[in-house]
Amino acid sequence: MVRRLIAIAALVYVLGFVLFMLTLPRPLGDAKTDAIVVPTGAPGRIDRGLALIAGHQAQRLLISGAAPGVRPIDLAIKYQVPLTLFACCVDLGHEAVDTRSNGEETAKWVRDHRYKSVRLVTSDWHMARARMELEAALGGDVTVIDDGVQGDAALGVLIVEYNKLLLRRVALWLGMGQ
Repeated sequence: MVRRLIAIAALVYVLGFVLFMLTLPRPLGDAKTDAIVVPTGAPGRIDRGLALIAGHQAQRLLISGAAPGVRPIDLAIKYQVPLTLFACCVDLGHEAVDTRSNGEETAKWVRDHRYKSVRLVTSDWHMARARMELEAALGGDVTVIDDGVQGDAALGVLIVEYNKLLLRRVALWLGMGQ
């Protein structure tokens, strides 16, 4: 009986991981939202967010989790975009240090601006957990749209991310850390 339960649990875990891999989000396209948020981290995220805001796909962009010393001029130079883009349309969030606090920092920013729709730009493999944290922090009154940046994460990173997703989902379900 115990072996069967372990085998069923292992099968559910593996099937869940396969589903996780098969449903990785792709870039969104031309859909407009009120705002764009990019949690810092893997390559391609900030590039994508800056391209979207430069293309007028939203009113403002939040780069959440920027290091405390990072200034708009630093990012304008690094990503070769006009500093005026930052002056009009880009905010840097310096409070977040992880995915959970990215959600909290973003939710505060969204509420402060009274946005009703947000495009979440993050790595495809990170999207499920980032979206879950953001939606938990927002409380359901804002539409979150996925815009996945294709990542090249190793299998080990994908398994760790899947495990984090499962553990955090259980914690939220149990009402822990909300």
